[in-house]
Amino acid sequence: MMNKLYLLVLALAVFSCKQAPNKEKAAAPVDEVGKMVDSDKYPTELNKVFEAHGGLKAWKSYKTLIFEMPKEGFNEVQTIDLHKRFDKISTPANTIGFDGKEVWLLDKTGDYEGKPKFYHNLMFYFYAMPFVLSDDGIKYEEVDAMVYDGVSYPGYKISYNAGVGSSSTDEYYIHYDADTYQMKWLGYTMTYFSGEPSDKISWINYAEWNKVDEVLLPKAITWHKVEEGEVKEPAKTVNFENASISTQAQPKGFYSKPENAVTVQ
Repeated sequence: MMNKLYLLVLALAVFSCKQAPNKEKAAAPVDEVGKMVDSDKYPTELNKVFEAHGGLKAWKSYKTLIFEMPKEGFNEVQTIDLHKRFDKISTPANTIGFDGKEVWLLDKTGDYEGKPKFYHNLMFYFYAMPFVLSDDGIKYEEVDAMVYDGVSYPGYKISYNAGVGSSSTDEYYIHYDADTYQMKWLGYTMTYFSGEPSDKISWINYAEWNKVDEVLLPKAITWHKVEEGEVKEPAKTVNFENASISTQAQPKGFYSKPENAVTVQ
């Protein structure tokens, strides 16, 4: 089943989101440890999207995110350190981790055929929308509204400063409900493997949200078919279960490479 998921995500995208200043202004709240949540860095309307999902003040106060993805006969469990961006993906057959320096794989069955370096943080970024769009190194540009089934969704184009993340030539598009400001669509180009800019945009619909502590996170996300640049019918849905978020970090060593794991180059 892991191989099937790999084939799915290989056709999708990977990205590392970071943030850059923006000229539009908004109030800058203070988080619980006294650090400024610098809302001046984001477009005013994007700040409203963050607020519609619980706000950056709440998001930046959390340290650990856990969610599960149902597979055939088991759930894949993903755990992420939201400040350091360490991660661990656990299944009965294998475990993938990132300790801040290297990606590692513990293959319990010897038949893992995916690409851990590609996959280890892929679904986290899709799941943690829209909050990952507040990361460092991002450039924001307002774009024309996306229209689907006669409804217009305003939005922004996301691009990255050179050298940011593992694929800084990727571009993303966030579109939101004009009344509620909840995120509705994510568009993206994939340049991870080629390193070359692309004008082929894939689209994910964010239609269902769950309240997880103080923030809204997706219950499910659905990729849509795209024909000649036009978004068509749904193609594939990924569900999320048993999400939890905490202000406490995992114990020391939780993301460390086990002795019998291998480092992924």
